[in-house]
Amino acid sequence: MKETMNYDEPARLLKALAHPTRLCIVAGLLNDTCNVNKMKDCLALPQSTVSQQLAILRAQGIVDGVRCGTEVHYKVTNEKVKELIKVLLGDKQDIFK
Repeated sequence: MKETMNYDEPARLLKALAHPTRLCIVAGLLNDTCNVNKMKDCLALPQSTVSQQLAILRAQGIVDGVRCGTEVHYKVTNEKVKELIKVLLGDKQDIFK
């Protein structure tokens, strides 16, 4: 059982990324920061849905937000996730541009 503990963190990260919206959000945040309003427009989703998905990503330590006045700008903070997304998606990034 001790050996499986080594897989807890990778499994947790993969579970958080295993939703198309969350995967899309993380891919879009790889190279730049973005706020919820721009994300909801690019994804054509309600603000509440984007916020819920960001909350899951924040809870897993994948993204973090920095407050700028009334807005929060999010970015990917987990280096393992950055590398994983680059391998998984190649050049299908920058969706928030």
